[in-house]
Amino acid sequence: MAPWWTGGLLATVLLAHQLGLLTACNEVYYSYLIQHICLDTYRFQMIDIGQKLWCDWEETLSSYRDLTNCTFLIANKMDCFWPNQVVDLFFITVHSEYFANCSSSGRALGDPPNNIVGPFIMIPVMITLLITALVVWRSKRNEGIV
Repeated sequence: MAPWWTGGLLATVLLAHQLGLLTACNEVYYSYLIQHICLDTYRFQMIDIGQKLWCDWEETLSSYRDLTNCTFLIANKMDCFWPNQVVDLFFITVHSEYFANCSSSGRALGDPPNNIVGPFIMIPVMITLLITALVVWRSKRNEGIV
């Protein structure tokens, strides 16, 4: 039989029972638990997904939802408010570790091709030169000024 700490669900159930005995939020202990229960589980899930797919929201949504629920359930058992500052810092760390290289759209950011950028540069330049030439031409032309 495997040790109790290796059976993720069993460990979570046993720990949840122990957490029920606590009456007030201990943020240090709460931080410790979410690091060692929630984050460790999340790390294994992200390893299974593979680093190349970390920016694919469809692939990571389930794991991310499990991570969020885990932090909520532990906070609930410890009578901690959720979300709180500990959770905010926790998720900032998670995002910096797993999603730092992801854009908000999920695609890599880059410059558009020259055939797209070129007209956006050339058209205003040409209009500016045309208007300048028109103003100069118009100012040199005398319209019957007496």
